[in-house]
Amino acid sequence: MSDTTHDGGVALGTPPSADEGLRAAQLAAKYGLTVSGARPGLFAYMKQLWGRRHFILAFSRAKLTAQYSQAKLGQLWQVVTPLLNACVYYLIFGLILGTREGIPNEVFVPFLVTGVFVFTFTQSSVMAGVKSISGNLGLVRALHFPRASLPISFSLQQLQQLLFSMIVLVAVAIVFGSYPSLSWLLVIPALILQFFFNTGLALVMARLGSKTPDLAQLMPFVMRTWMYASGVMFSIPVMLKDKPAWIADVLQYNPAAIYMDLVRFALIDGYGSENLPDHVWAVGLAWAVLLGVVGFVYFWKAEERYGRG
Repeated sequence: MSDTTHDGGVALGTPPSADEGLRAAQLAAKYGLTVSGARPGLFAYMKQLWGRRHFILAFSRAKLTAQYSQAKLGQLWQVVTPLLNACVYYLIFGLILGTREGIPNEVFVPFLVTGVFVFTFTQSSVMAGVKSISGNLGLVRALHFPRASLPISFSLQQLQQLLFSMIVLVAVAIVFGSYPSLSWLLVIPALILQFFFNTGLALVMARLGSKTPDLAQLMPFVMRTWMYASGVMFSIPVMLKDKPAWIADVLQYNPAAIYMDLVRFALIDGYGSENLPDHVWAVGLAWAVLLGVVGFVYFWKAEERYGRG
């Protein structure tokens, strides 16, 4: 293409662009562009999370350290808080209401303390998960990272807190006649299964809480109801012996009761297999896999919507 100038010369026109006529999607494909903030594929997302594993661990440690930084007793509250809860429950339910029926006193105290500590692990993971996105919007909007890092790190924080509490739990078990044995090693797989279950549940609650902040106000009531239905302070088969059998079965097979029973069985000498529901390890594994997978996929599905609007 050429044009004649005012002095009679010939000027060459600009040649047509090679991109002329291409649609936006075609241009993006040609130059390898992607939508900002788009949700990656599931396996790519898992790879991104693995790449952020150091951040997840460091974030969980920082949150754990900061949790009681303003208190004079500091990190000691990680152990004192659930222990005080156990003392209150022992006074009300063990002594006043007599829920230790059918359980010897040397078994009931570690039974109760174990139940409180293990259930608190799930309860704290859920409550932290609800606020993990809505309570960290500044971080979510400022930085690009897989958002699942937040609920996972909060679940990891609660696991670390439980491990501190286990020092007291072990001491209580020994004081009441349950001494270290090979069965104590079963605590490790039990807590691993519970961690995966808690993380999956935290991921579900994180997605729900990101759009409904008021859920954080409702969850304490839900968790309290769950605690009372899970046999934290009493033996489900003993307390429900006069009720239809299916009620006890439903309560015993709920995941909170399953993981408490697994840890109790591992630590307490007087808490034998006759107190456990059938196939308890298989059920614990099923709950961990089900919630872990479903919770992760459910959270990932909304990845591009967190922190927007």
